[in-house]
Amino acid sequence: MTKMLVGNLTDIDIRGSRKFKVGDKEIALFRLSGGEVLAVENKCPHKGGVLSEGMVCGSKVHCPLHDWRIDLHSGAVQAPDSGHVTTYEVEIDPGSGHIYLTI
Repeated sequence: MTKMLVGNLTDIDIRGSRKFKVGDKEIALFRLSGGEVLAVENKCPHKGGVLSEGMVCGSKVHCPLHDWRIDLHSGAVQAPDSGHVTTYEVEIDPGSGHIYLTI
């Protein structure tokens, strides 16, 4: 596993997102209303919708294609749909605001 710097807390608005590529993976970072930053694979398991373009509600993102809800903590798709996306560990340096991701 590798820990890499992927941005700064000031780069992401509250309830906003950013996307970036690591090799062949596209990852979405989400900043929740409480300030927590979470990272998931940026592709809905249903039809490949770009999750970073979805609406965040609480700790779930709604896929912009068919409104599938995905829990940003676990990566689990919420019932009645089913599926899963990969989640990634996020660490924020409290002094600098740097966001690190473990891949």
